[in-house]
Amino acid sequence: MKEMSKPENMLNALSWRRLHLSRAKLKASSRTSALLSGFAMVAMVEVQLSHDIPKGLLIAFSFCTTLLVSVHMLALMISTCILPNLESVASVQGISTVSESPHEKLHIYIEIAWGFSTVFGLLLFMAEIAILCWVKFYSYSKNAAVAATTLLIPVVLIFLGFAVHFYRKLVAHQYERSAHGLRELETMVSQLQNDESDISNTRPVITV
Repeated sequence: MKEMSKPENMLNALSWRRLHLSRAKLKASSRTSALLSGFAMVAMVEVQLSHDIPKGLLIAFSFCTTLLVSVHMLALMISTCILPNLESVASVQGISTVSESPHEKLHIYIEIAWGFSTVFGLLLFMAEIAILCWVKFYSYSKNAAVAATTLLIPVVLIFLGFAVHFYRKLVAHQYERSAHGLRELETMVSQLQNDESDISNTRPVITV
């Protein structure tokens, strides 16, 4: 903490925080993707199919399950490939080693994994639940499938509303942090300039 509070390490400290944020995103992404893809695979294997289920419903079920597993497997692969490189740098003491981390260059892939495992992956999982209810209850009670679908519609709307609200709050927070960081950098630059001017003024003048 003392090292991070030094003015000359402000930029490294900012990159260090981004490193830990990227590492946390990849960890959450890997856990979520492994869990939801496992549920989807179990649902596809364990579901009991009957001959009177419409083929269109079966096609939708197989398509949604395959897409769900593929999206989460892609997010899991990205997390598995990048996370060890971040862990190796984050485990080293000292913020000067943050330049060895690839989290800045691979930022777009980290965001893709985060988006696939959270927003897009969760929406697909909710769609999977709705289709699975139709496949499971179609031969027994269509009203049960309708009830499940009706319940999922407001849940999806609430989920989307929360996602938009959370994203706006996060962008506002990042803007405030960036503005605060810029003010700190301006203060640091002005202090360095004042120190340089004081040193030049106190320098002894040698006359011949």
